[in-house]
Amino acid sequence: MMLNRETVLTLLKTKMGIAASNVEISALKGDASNRFYYRLEYAAGNRPATMIVMELAEPEAFKKSEEAVSADAITVDELPYINILNHLAKSDVAVPKLFFHDPAAGLLFLEDLGDQTLEVEINEGDEASLRRYYRLAIDELLKIQGPATRDRNRNCIAFGRAFDISLLMWEFDHFLEYGIEARTGVVIKPADRETIRGEFLKICETLAAELKVFTHRDYHSRNLMVHCNRIWLLDFQDALLGPCVYDLASLLKDSYTVLPESLVDELIDYYLEQRAGMMGNGMKIADRAAFRRRFDLMSIQRNLKAAGRFVYIDVVKKKNHLLAYIPQTLRYVGRNLNRHNELKKLKEALQPYVEELRSMP
Repeated sequence: MMLNRETVLTLLKTKMGIAASNVEISALKGDASNRFYYRLEYAAGNRPATMIVMELAEPEAFKKSEEAVSADAITVDELPYINILNHLAKSDVAVPKLFFHDPAAGLLFLEDLGDQTLEVEINEGDEASLRRYYRLAIDELLKIQGPATRDRNRNCIAFGRAFDISLLMWEFDHFLEYGIEARTGVVIKPADRETIRGEFLKICETLAAELKVFTHRDYHSRNLMVHCNRIWLLDFQDALLGPCVYDLASLLKDSYTVLPESLVDELIDYYLEQRAGMMGNGMKIADRAAFRRRFDLMSIQRNLKAAGRFVYIDVVKKKNHLLAYIPQTLRYVGRNLNRHNELKKLKEALQPYVEELRSMP
């Protein structure tokens, strides 16, 4: 679909006071959502300017999460995207400025952060820039987990929903339904399903017991922009409360960008050191080992959910561009299953249904 040019020009003039000329509208590459993005390039007076417009075919659908969430305890009239954007901005988290929202047309006019995602930046840069930008991404993450968490705004929808056991299990079941059965056409045997879900439940109980912080929920290289020597956040509308390891696992065990394991270790250490400085206390070696175990468990949960989601997007939304990332995502899972003896039973139960796990020692 294409943005209505006259609607855009009218809104620029009547709502933002911009008498734009030489307006060019170009569609931007979309993602797996139902949102569409466009770049406006125009002249305001004698100055060139740009802006991003976000559009949804059904304006009211902006109010619906595309991800499963626990029951919302906070009801707001504004869009979750705007509600959460405003909360993050107050904590100096780098989010795009919202210039205007037109509810009737389902359009949001946003600051243009360019085209350089973290994924593109690190693929084009050297090892030093990779390390630098991932540290910047962790710095921004700690703002979310620090100031944005401490400011428990009773009007922010993210504080009314959380990763509990049932939601974590829903994501695991999403993998079983799509990542195994829809992907392979093989129905999981009832006894195997019971075993697998029993092991999943143990992981969920561990993760749900974690102290919960503000969680982006999709904190990876395609949702992070590099702009003005800073990392900026996109697609935060599904934010909720969750374990601190959730966004960290999303970042460091990203389906789209594979980091050397030595760098993952280094960046986890960096995260812990910066968090200790923010909280004013350190973490003992034994506590660090326990943190790494929780990180690995979270990575398994997050990666299995992502693999299932990629198949869901293909089957339900008819978009197959993410299927190529499933093998790498499942190899992450295999390596983490191998790291912990307690997960041997889960690995053995999954192997008959997941080829990538069978090919790993």
